[in-house]
Amino acid sequence: MKDFDLNLLRVMVAVYDARSVSRAAQVLGTSQPTVSTALGKLRRAFGEPLFVKTAFGVSPTARTHAIAASAREILSQVEAELLPESVFDPATTTSLFTLALSDVGEMVFLPKILARLQREAPRASVRSVALPPEQTGLAMEAGEIDLAIGYFPDLDTAQFRQQQLLRHYFVCLLRADHPLSGDKLTMEQFLDLGHAVIRAEGRSQEIFEKYLERHKIERRIVLHTPHFMSIPMIIGQSDLVVTLPHAIGQFFSRIGANVRIVEPPLPLPPIGLFQHWHRSYHHEPRNRWLRKLMAELFNDATDEWPYPFAPRARHTT
Repeated sequence: MKDFDLNLLRVMVAVYDARSVSRAAQVLGTSQPTVSTALGKLRRAFGEPLFVKTAFGVSPTARTHAIAASAREILSQVEAELLPESVFDPATTTSLFTLALSDVGEMVFLPKILARLQREAPRASVRSVALPPEQTGLAMEAGEIDLAIGYFPDLDTAQFRQQQLLRHYFVCLLRADHPLSGDKLTMEQFLDLGHAVIRAEGRSQEIFEKYLERHKIERRIVLHTPHFMSIPMIIGQSDLVVTLPHAIGQFFSRIGANVRIVEPPLPLPPIGLFQHWHRSYHHEPRNRWLRKLMAELFNDATDEWPYPFAPRARHTT
């Protein structure tokens, strides 16, 4: 390994991403035999084949997944620290930025992202995806997802970097003409009411559910649903209450749904909303520009969804 050629890592990453020797050769601007020769050198250097042939191309071995992640980081560091800095020009880029977002995340983040990109990167486009947690991490490692934005507790590992953008909070939603008056529920009212419970793909509701479990608080659950979007119609035509992130509650009340926001009787923990990226892309100019954009758009000082109640309601630990 003392004479190892770092260029072989570029070949390995290209084959890993393309899952094909011929397609990797096209990406690298070289011939298929050259890529095959490089794979032979990699096999001898690592003492085992890193890819196996399939009916559709090649498939990485279990060890290759780990090597590819390290190779990306090494190449990124070399590019950032030893080579002249590459320039990412948002004004001319035709990039497809892929973001992992929940349905709630789309409502909070996408409008501002799209508006900003139309000004600064008018030829770029955005794709929003929602994958199971383990698939999200693998897709970020492979470069198929640029950022995961929102509440992604499974990405709090050494493989990923993260930056907190916002702190959001929970509110309760009632029918606008609900017989209970006032803008804050008492604990007695909270326990007496029938509850709608959302079990969505997004993970933020877990914070609320785990809080209730830790404090052994049992509600009277009338409805379980996996959807946020049906909630204003359900709450607006019933005596049920639902607890959800305050930005979603505000959105439903702003669009004219027959609902109003009230303060929960509990000191519920906040929802930390982060942007996450794989460590292999930490130095990549394109990813760095995108992260900077997100940090400018979304922070507590400029949040377009401010918490609607007095600070005393906020649980800050």
